[in-house]
This record gives sequence, C-alpha cells and structure tokens, in this order.
Amino acid sequence: MMRFSGKTVYKGIQMGPVLVLKGNDSQVKRDKIQDADAEVERVGHAVEKAQQQLKKLYDKAVKEVGETSAAIFEVHQMMLEDEDYLDAIHNMIRTEMVNAEYAVAVTGDNFSEMFAGMDDDYMKARAADIRDISNRLVQNLQGKEDIDLNSSEPAIIVAEDLSPSETVQMDKEKILAFVTVHGSSNSHTAILARMMNIPALIGVPMDLDAIQSGMTAVVDGFKGEVIFEPDERECEAAKKRMEEEQEKLQLLQSLKGKENITLDGKKINIFANIGSVGDVGYVLENDAGGIGLFRSEFLYLGRDSFPAEEEQFQAYKQVVQMMAGKKVIIRTLDIGADKQVEYFNLGKEDNPAMGYRAIRICLKQSEIFRTQLRALFRAAVFGNLSVMYPMITSVEEVQKIYEIVDSVKAELDGDGVPYKVPEQGIMIETPAAVMISDELAELVDFFSIGTNDLTQYTLAIDRQNEKLDEFYNAHHKAILRMIRMTVENAHKAGKWAGICGELGADPELTREFVRMGVDELSVAPSMVLRLRKAVREMKTED
Repeated sequence: MMRFSGKTVYKGIQMGPVLVLKGNDSQVKRDKIQDADAEVERVGHAVEKAQQQLKKLYDKAVKEVGETSAAIFEVHQMMLEDEDYLDAIHNMIRTEMVNAEYAVAVTGDNFSEMFAGMDDDYMKARAADIRDISNRLVQNLQGKEDIDLNSSEPAIIVAEDLSPSETVQMDKEKILAFVTVHGSSNSHTAILARMMNIPALIGVPMDLDAIQSGMTAVVDGFKGEVIFEPDERECEAAKKRMEEEQEKLQLLQSLKGKENITLDGKKINIFANIGSVGDVGYVLENDAGGIGLFRSEFLYLGRDSFPAEEEQFQAYKQVVQMMAGKKVIIRTLDIGADKQVEYFNLGKEDNPAMGYRAIRICLKQSEIFRTQLRALFRAAVFGNLSVMYPMITSVEEVQKIYEIVDSVKAELDGDGVPYKVPEQGIMIETPAAVMISDELAELVDFFSIGTNDLTQYTLAIDRQNEKLDEFYNAHHKAILRMIRMTVENAHKAGKWAGICGELGADPELTREFVRMGVDELSVAPSMVLRLRKAVREMKTED
C-alpha cells in the first residue's frame, strides 16, 4: 500500500483501476540529413495535420466543456502559426542539417524554457502549451496517431502531467479521477477537470515507475490524498464514503425547484458564475436562480482581434434568452492582470494585478468599451440583463462611465437601433471602493463583492503566488468587516449587495453572510444546490 498527499483541484472520492500515462517514451534521435528542403516540407505537413487535429479537439471540447475551456485549442492553433517558432525550426534544419524531429524537439525545449523563466504568470503557463504542440508535431513526424483514451474501461488517470489535448480526448464517462505529479490549480487541465466534475489531485510526489496500470487506487479529494493498492480496510472505508457522497448528490437533486430560505424565513438568491455561452447548460442543470457573473472577457481571449459588436450582441442575447427571464449579470471586460491579450497592446508591467486593467482600460480606450456597451444595451431588450463594472476605486470613475453610457444611448438613438439601459452595478473588489461604498451606493443600482481581488489587495498577497498560500487567509477579520460594511452601506441607500468571489461558496461562511444581510451569492454551478441545502437547514440567529 502506497499513500501520497497532493493538492486538491476538485473534491470528490473515487476508487478504481489505475491507467498510467507516461507520454511519448520514444527517443528523438539526432540524424544527419542530405536534403534540408525535404525536412522543412515534412514540418509543413506535420503542422497541417496538427491544425486538423486541434480543430477536432476544439469541436469536441466545445460540446463537452464549453467554449471557454475549449479556447486553449484555438490558442495552440495560433501558436503553430507563430513565425518565430517555425523560423527557429527551419533555421536549425538548414544550418545544422538535422532531421525535422530533432529540430522540433530542441526548439520546443528552448521556447518552453524561455517562457518558464519569465516573471509573468500568464507567460509561464505558455511553457506547457509549447511542449504540447511540439510533442504533437514530433508525433506526427514519426507517423504516430493520438493515443485513444476512449476505449479503456473507467479508470483513474495517473500521469506526470496532462496537457489540455490529452485531457479533452478522454471520454469523461470513463474517467474516475486525475492524479498528476505536476500541474497547477490555474492550469488549463485543472480548469477542465473542474468543468468535468472529476475528482483531481495535482502535485503528488509519486514515482510513476513504481505505479503500474491495473493497480487499484483510492483518490480522496476531500483529504487531498491517493492510496495505491489499498488494503481491505481502506477499500471498505472508500466504498462507504462513495455511497455517502452518492446519497448526498441524490438528496441535492431533490432540492431542485425549492426556495433558498432559512428555517426562520430569511431568503437569499443563489446564482451561478459562468465564462461562456456554453456554460449556461450547467446553470440550468443545477437550478441556479440566475447568473450573477458572466465573465465577458472570455469573448476577447484566445483570438488575435477584438470581437465585433454583432458577435458580442449575439452571445449576450443568447444567454439572456436561454435564461428565460432570470437575471443575467454581465461584467464588462476585465482584461489585464493574469488575463493578458496581445492585441490590446497593454505592455509589460512589473505588477499587472495592480496595473492597467479592467475599467481602467475601458476608460482609456473608450472605443473598446463603447462597442461592448452597444452590444449589451441591444441584448438587454431580449431578457433580464444587468451590467456591472469591475475594479472601481472612485466616484469619478462611475461618473465617467455614465458619461460614456449617455453618449452610447445618443448614438443608438441616432442609429434607430432598439435598446434598453439595464440595471447598472459595480464590483466592490478594492479597499478604496469599500471605504467609499456609502457614496458609491448613491450612484449605482447594486454592488457585487469580488472577494478574490478584495482579499488580495487587502492582505497585500498575490493570490497566484504558491509561496504565500500559508499567509493567504480569506477568512481574515478585515475581509469580513469590509463585506459587512459594504452590505450595510448598500442597504442604507436602498440597493442590494451580493458576493461573486470564491468566498461565496465557502460553507463555513454561509450563515455569516446570511446574517450580514448579503442578498445574493453567485458561485460555481456545481455549488448551487450545496449552498441551497446549507441555507435551508440553518437558522440565522443560531
């Protein structure tokens, strides 16, 4: 029996056979060639085949996990067209007269190391993408096909790491859990695992040579541990836990259609956070009362030009129509910080989380903002749409927003385009906004508290920095007092206040939030029924 601890990506418990994926074990040899043009041509054919493979992966991912999670395969397609990357491969073939496989492998290693050594977290994440596309090219050059991960029996996938390509190729009905040696909670694979609702552990210090396919394993995402070849006692305990979890899920299903109301009559709205039109299915499946956060910036990611007004309008319109009268709160683009987009030309910043981002971009590059507002106001005609503006720090910013809104209204009137000015709110995610929330509440229709950034800015801790995990305390008294203060100031002005950050799904704080008078909690779709259960079983005065 071998027991290892790791970091939980998605909670859950599963037991079953292990399938070890060790990637492409074949060695890439350096061979001398006679015809460089022929090798360059081979690279071209391999790139074409890779583009076709990635297009299929994208289409499959859109159906299974939505456009947001599928976007990585569009990014990979664009990376395969990068002139610097391809020129480096071609140059090595011609100057060193080496085979295409070797040139691709070495170039991939060089570019990957370059990205991994950068300070910016977004650029660091590109290192894994470069390795993925380079491995794909080598595989194509060697005449090997993608590994078929759909024909095996249901299994616990164990690997050094998993690329997005490998993850999406798997039949999710046959995956019991993920366990990897490497990976981060912000990686594309982790995002896909959460979207698939599959228990997953990363950072597990296991020796893959000591683990073989066919072994039995127990993956416990609640404890953050995996046990290989568990003894009879561990197996019986795992089976019992799995039965309990299944019963809990069935009980949660019985809560569909029920109100989110406490035993002593206190009601709270429970909404869902999404990142794309494709995620609406998860919202409806989990019976959320509405959408409390639609991250519109995902319309801008994974592409090389701005989305046009009509494209945005169609996306927003589709969401509000699918929600059939339920509230849909769309956040205007929150680009910057860890969401870098090359065509925005944001430039290099030493501290992007506190730099040129979100509403600051919209106010400085107002044409981008105006296009989005036109699309949002047009879509508001078709359903219950609200708009909220992120990263507000002053009254002056809200006033500038309203000046632009008035200008957009006049423009739409002049064009004779049907529109509706929706409910307008702001994100409270900076200490500055909290401290002047009494003044801000007089100007807007609602507050939505973004606890992720609020915690980061209040505690002066980069939430992407793993070294600071032990210092990052989302339950800090200062954070809770700020939430209370914000809610009280909203209510004094007759406005409502919700929470759309990770803290909203924290069951340890649900009672506290209800007692504070928080009007709405917006969480991951998979947490909606769990929160409903917690609310319906509590008394606020206990």
